[in-house]
Amino acid sequence: MSLFKKFFKNIINDRDRDDDTVTVKGKPKPKYYGTVTPYPNFNASSDASVLQSAIEARGVDEDVIISVLVKRNNEQRQKIKVVYEASKGERLAEDLKDALRSDLEDVSLALLMTPAQFDAFQLRRATKGLGTDEEILVEILATRSNQEICEIKRVFKEEYGEELEEVIVSETSDDFTTALLAMLKANKSESMEVDMALAQKDAEVLFESGENTDGVDVSAFINILTARSGPQLSKTFEKYASVSDVTLPKALELELSGDIEDCLIDIVKCSWNKPAFFAEKLHLAMKGHGTCEETLIRVLVSRSEIDLQKILEQYRAMYNRSVQEDILEDTDGHYQQVLLGICGPY
Repeated sequence: MSLFKKFFKNIINDRDRDDDTVTVKGKPKPKYYGTVTPYPNFNASSDASVLQSAIEARGVDEDVIISVLVKRNNEQRQKIKVVYEASKGERLAEDLKDALRSDLEDVSLALLMTPAQFDAFQLRRATKGLGTDEEILVEILATRSNQEICEIKRVFKEEYGEELEEVIVSETSDDFTTALLAMLKANKSESMEVDMALAQKDAEVLFESGENTDGVDVSAFINILTARSGPQLSKTFEKYASVSDVTLPKALELELSGDIEDCLIDIVKCSWNKPAFFAEKLHLAMKGHGTCEETLIRVLVSRSEIDLQKILEQYRAMYNRSVQEDILEDTDGHYQQVLLGICGPY
């Protein structure tokens, strides 16, 4: 069974509905699918004091640190940081780094960053040192909104003194670079409306650029897959089946190879069902011997206030067990407590 067929075999819906709304005070608002919510009766000064006491306690009180960080949302954590650093004169992140160790340290520091800071940090780590982690580059750029990508670029320059685009050019090559730079333009359509005529036209262009020609016009694939919205691409995938004997994902597997193949297939997966894309990431991180802690932390922290509820639901449907069950089997100690806390009750 091909990689793509495995991915689609057990996902819950034909594609994820990302336009769900609820009515609040007579106005439609996006439904919340995060697992971390604002802490009621929040008091930043009290929390900062509690954290300081826990950090300075003999032996460090990890349980208290976990309780504060996991039960506050990101906005509240940022306020705690400000108060802590104003009253103590030292950075909370540095104090936690000194007090904690290993995976617990990593996940705690991740929770202290803003979403843009965390994404910029991941991109920096993926492009610095020997080798480049192409998978992380695609995961972040293919799943963030235009506004989020603009903020990531701003923070990256502020934190690391370099333009993200320049780093991408220096650390990647060829068509893969072109695809990443296209996503970094942050001009992908975010409309929920589907243009049927455009879907048919795009399907025909993709067919002519891939299967129906000698060689592959990769630029056509990049231009369409990085510019259209999820709903629009989903309809294009359906139309493609009417002009070809194989599905578009299968055509990508047949016609392309290397980083650009993996990149475009991941874009297709995200367009079709983003929660399922992340569910697969979590599964692969905990599958077999050993656990990829970086992936667990990256996915759970970055999606905890966006769509982690949907990801957990898709995971159970795809693998017939819960994320929490696998976390219990693959991790331990205070680190395990943090991950379970981020996932919420089950």
